[in-house]
Amino acid sequence: MPWIDKEICTGCEICIGECPVFTIHMIDSKAEIEMNGCIRCGICHDICDFDAVKHDSEKVDELIEEKVWLAKRNRDLGKKISGSAKYGKECLERTIKSYKREQKILQKSIGKLEELYKAL
Repeated sequence: MPWIDKEICTGCEICIGECPVFTIHMIDSKAEIEMNGCIRCGICHDICDFDAVKHDSEKVDELIEEKVWLAKRNRDLGKKISGSAKYGKECLERTIKSYKREQKILQKSIGKLEELYKAL
């Protein structure tokens, strides 16, 4: 998913004119992508002369840390609520199970998208 690095964006508005679904707007002199309408075509990324449009792939480490932090929080809350390390471990196991389910869904989605792509 694309996102705008506010520290780099100059407010030149080039991306606004090139967005085929009109989901980029100016807010406080900086470009902002309306994610609900974004089709993830990548045009904004390619057109930005200042490399202010980034992709989630550039946030991978941050996203991993966020998921690990949430899992640790769930574990710690489970231990605190129950007073038992065992319950904290069970909370962590449920989080892992949830992430594995998410992974399975994404893998199947990618497979279906690749089939669509091959059919073109």
